[in-house]
Amino acid sequence: MSVIPGAWRRTAAGAGLLASDGTVAPTIFAEMSAAAARTGAINLGQGFPDEDGPAEVLEAARDAIAHGANQYPPGRGIPDLLAAISEHQRRFYGLDVDPEREVIVTAGATEALTSTLLALIDGPDDEVVVFEPYYDSYAAAVALAGARLRTVPLRAPDFQPDLDRLAAAVTDRTRIILVNDPHNPTGAVFDRAVLAEVVRLAELHDAIIVTDEVYEHLAFHAPHTPIATLPGAGARTLTISSAGKTFSTTGWKIGWVHGPAELITAVLTVKQYLTYVNGSPFQPAVAAGLRLSDEFFTEAAAALAGKHELLGVGLRAAGFTVFAPQGGYFTVADASPLGGADAAQFCRELPDRAGVVAIPLTAFVSESRRGDYAGLVRFAACKRVPVLEEAASRLASSF
Repeated sequence: MSVIPGAWRRTAAGAGLLASDGTVAPTIFAEMSAAAARTGAINLGQGFPDEDGPAEVLEAARDAIAHGANQYPPGRGIPDLLAAISEHQRRFYGLDVDPEREVIVTAGATEALTSTLLALIDGPDDEVVVFEPYYDSYAAAVALAGARLRTVPLRAPDFQPDLDRLAAAVTDRTRIILVNDPHNPTGAVFDRAVLAEVVRLAELHDAIIVTDEVYEHLAFHAPHTPIATLPGAGARTLTISSAGKTFSTTGWKIGWVHGPAELITAVLTVKQYLTYVNGSPFQPAVAAGLRLSDEFFTEAAAALAGKHELLGVGLRAAGFTVFAPQGGYFTVADASPLGGADAAQFCRELPDRAGVVAIPLTAFVSESRRGDYAGLVRFAACKRVPVLEEAASRLASSF
């Protein structure tokens, strides 16, 4: 069989991985991680921490395993985690969430996003509006669901969208407006005016708002504002988050989505035929994490902000132009002053040249807009301080 038919082709094409000859390229993350392994470079490409999360959370997982939480949990998630998610949303944001009808636990935020898109997209005329650059799974999942991706560009230095361009992108064909806040890869936290405009446009065009809030506790300058808290938003918003980023447990893949019961039922209908359930002993552990003190969440954000500052100093010393993030794991820098106008080529040479791995921002944009982000590079700051210090030293001595 010379050409394998199926939805995988449009998924690969949506992610920008399908070549004209039909071959599928590895993701930039796989390529750069392989380069790190080959060269011994410090991997600031992929966004995962290199140290464990809070001891209370890890111990809760060990205790759950020891006491038999090793079989299928309930399809929606264990009741204690559903209750903890509901308590968390009330505690931090004043949101009332019914744990029995308005929440489901998923295999990370990625499954929550994919099952939501598969559940709510109804055909090839549906459109999904996202801010660009975008987390790479968005384009792949939209393509898999058979919809069209419409993008609204975010420009340096603040990476806030132009509201007129946002309004032009959202039409009666828009099925979903997908908002990632705090934003990966740019580190932006969207202004209140942006969030309000998303709600206004969703109401005007009867669209559903889907939010990816996995960095909700890693906003550096002000508390996170979920769109679901804005007037008129709750009835049409599905809020997605996960434990991985907040508790440094990215390998556990425990996420969740909450929103109006009828929308949650739609998502659950699809989700139950994907992973069915997952992470039985990790679910009580995440429930324990969500109930940690306010100090834990405040200190986690402050510690990460300090790491970004440390990384930023090193990048500036090396000659990069740095765009300080407002939240999340990543710092974006312009490599053009160092001859890195082609960020993809720059990142491929960086492991051998400086012993550091990073990701070009062009990996997060559609092909037609790659020129607009050609010199921008993403570095992960979610590493131990000595690792960041060594990376900064290597970069500063290499340029």
